Amino acid sequence: MATDLRLKEGLHEITEAIVATYTECRHINHLGHRPLPSRDAVYDILDDIVEVLYPGFARRQNLHMGNVEYHVGDIIDGLHDKLTQQIARTLRHDYDGQADGIDFEALAQRKTVEFLQKVPDLRCILEQDAESAFLGDPAAKSHYEIVFCYPGLEAITVYRIAHELLLLGVPLIPRMMTEHAHSKTGIDIHPGARIGPGFFIDHGTGVVIGETCDIGTNVKLYQGVTLGALSFPRDAAGNIIRGMKRHPTLEDDVVVYANATILGGDTIVGHHAVVGSSVWLTHGVAPYTVVTLEKPSLRIKSPEQQKNPSLSFEI
Repeated sequence: MATDLRLKEGLHEITEAIVATYTECRHINHLGHRPLPSRDAVYDILDDIVEVLYPGFARRQNLHMGNVEYHVGDIIDGLHDKLTQQIARTLRHDYDGQADGIDFEALAQRKTVEFLQKVPDLRCILEQDAESAFLGDPAAKSHYEIVFCYPGLEAITVYRIAHELLLLGVPLIPRMMTEHAHSKTGIDIHPGARIGPGFFIDHGTGVVIGETCDIGTNVKLYQGVTLGALSFPRDAAGNIIRGMKRHPTLEDDVVVYANATILGGDTIVGHHAVVGSSVWLTHGVAPYTVVTLEKPSLRIKSPEQQKNPSLSFEI
């Protein structure tokens, strides 16, 4: 069937109607001369950083101590330029005031170099995270399997990269990175959370870790865990008050089992505590505490009992 050219005549009116909304719905378009960071560029940067953090696992194979320095040096040189450009865009866009005279590229370059200087320490922390996963999961056959296959380590890696950028005052890019990891792994870690080394998320899908969480050393979470906020305090005008501690604190060596929910900025789970599956916790517990639900009442019916309900029983 041939295209009906008469229908195309109405496309100009459709375009005008769409463009008219650009002045009415101002929060969902970005028009002007301050370009935002590129999603593709940020994801490419993330891949480069992961290649440096885990050499031999991602892009380049057959690396050894004789050639790895050249390989990493080439990536770092490229990262310097890519990160500087994207950070400069976010700084320029985020600046609330007259930007005349501010060299955003120079500022972005300093932040980029400061971040790259932190990469050796990041590797040492991720080594502890991988070791914690290996020691904490009897199904893990090797550390290689954990690096290749475990979504928990992937999400934690991206979080640790994003967190360092956030500490350097880089806007927007850290959240772009963690949301990218969220879309891939199903694990949602806000870059503002503070998480100690030896962190392990087993299985992982559905885990949520809020912005103001504090998590100690050697903490272990299972799938479906939520570390969230109880409610959002508001000012006299009804606007959310930002910057307050809203999410819980988990001290060292805490274990939280599947689908548990821990809420509130005043909620502190003491060191070596265990929070059982499906627990809803909104107040602190002392160290070495075990928090579980009472055993549920199960109703079991065989095919014969379904025909004769009087034969059913409960446990």
